[in-house]
Amino acid sequence: MKITVRYFASIREAVGRGSEALDTAAATLGGLRDELIARGEPYAPALARGKAVRLALDQVMSDEAAALREGAEVAFFPPVTGG
Repeated sequence: MKITVRYFASIREAVGRGSEALDTAAATLGGLRDELIARGEPYAPALARGKAVRLALDQVMSDEAAALREGAEVAFFPPVTGG
């Protein structure tokens, strides 16, 4: 299925792009993350398991079990802190 993936903040800097259109076989956000990690550099270190990464599906914060659908927009970003 075709989806759009957006990267924000330090993840965008590490990956070297703000967004991309992808054709994925992943059924969930977690599966998509694993697909991207399997690509190797620069995705693997930016999205590595054990690293704090937030996900959104169609602009709604979601966990990795959320189901992907054709045309979905997925966003990856680091946790945001402020003060």
